Amino acid sequence: MPKIISVHSFRGGTGKSNITANLAATVARYGHRVGIVDTDIQSPGIHVLFGFDEEMMELSLNDYLWGRCDVEDTAYDVTFALKEVAKKNSAIYLIPSSLNLGEITRILREGYDVGLLHDGFQELIERLNLEYLFIDTHPGLNEETLLSITISDALIIILRPDHQDFQGTAVTVDVARQLEVPQMLMVVNKALPNLDFDTLRRQVEISYNASVAGILPLSEEVVHLASRDIFCLRYPSHPFSQIVEAIAKQIIT
Repeated sequence: MPKIISVHSFRGGTGKSNITANLAATVARYGHRVGIVDTDIQSPGIHVLFGFDEEMMELSLNDYLWGRCDVEDTAYDVTFALKEVAKKNSAIYLIPSSLNLGEITRILREGYDVGLLHDGFQELIERLNLEYLFIDTHPGLNEETLLSITISDALIIILRPDHQDFQGTAVTVDVARQLEVPQMLMVVNKALPNLDFDTLRRQVEISYNASVAGILPLSEEVVHLASRDIFCLRYPSHPFSQIVEAIAKQIIT
């Protein structure tokens, strides 16, 4: 059965889009058909990791939401990102949101039909024969984010070891429990290497009564790459990549 995975953070700046791209690429590398939808329509960004810019986007998720095209018309095959590690059945499709200021302003002003977005997720899974659909959500809680969480088979919540993140994340966890998400995984990102990771893991698990899928240390190498590529594909043996792979295995098992 296809699986929908929402990746969410209560605040921006957690590295959510970077982790989403790396997780999706890691899952696809095992020979799976994967889709990624950027529903952070107000501040899209995951396309950057796949080398996309506005000139390369003939159509975006916005065009589907305004009724200009079918949702599969907005999907771009970015399997090339896997390079030589792609297996026979590996595939990645990216559904980006528009970078056009007018399109972003219209979303902010008028909103859109979130029911149509739900239909689009299902159509993408069926028409692209996807096994996994990753949803890169907008930070915080709004109507489309609640929809994404509601229909998800798994919810990955990204937080930093920061008090503001801890407090805001508690709200998301409570909502996810009320919505009865089948699988909820916590991922701590940008943890300083000198922290006691075992203590941090226990602190998070006790605070939220939820499993910590992985703790990603703040890495100079990841910062240096600056979202120009998918880190796990370029440096598969790096500790960051190994932790992402461990998280990915918890999604596909």
